[in-house]
Amino acid sequence: MSTPTPPQLDAIIAQGVPLVSGWGATVLSAEKGHAVVRLPFREDLLRPGGTVSGPALMGLADVAMWAALLSVTAGKDESVTSTMTVNFLRPVFARPVIAEARIVKRGRRAIFGEVLIRAEDSDDIATHVTTTWTVIA
Repeated sequence: MSTPTPPQLDAIIAQGVPLVSGWGATVLSAEKGHAVVRLPFREDLLRPGGTVSGPALMGLADVAMWAALLSVTAGKDESVTSTMTVNFLRPVFARPVIAEARIVKRGRRAIFGEVLIRAEDSDDIATHVTTTWTVIA
């Protein structure tokens, strides 16, 4: 089973979630249940106060986790998000955002993951996400 390349993952994700293409999010790396996804700066993803919006960060976390899953399933994954707990630790002000996702445990029916989100030019975690996915196929 081979791991899809980042451009292949971008194409799979764009087909499955077309909204992501409009945001310009791209997979930077993905292998062995770990993925890094970049969301470029876009003014339409900001909320009042000039910070990246919660919905954009939650969507980025979901996409990053899916990329991590696709990296261990040869790009064929039929699981869906069942829970997501999001802790906003600090704002990300008008800049690109990086999400690092990893599979914590992969069972037959449930997959548990964690996503750390930060501004591209910072090591400080802005958002911590835990998520559970349900395997439907």
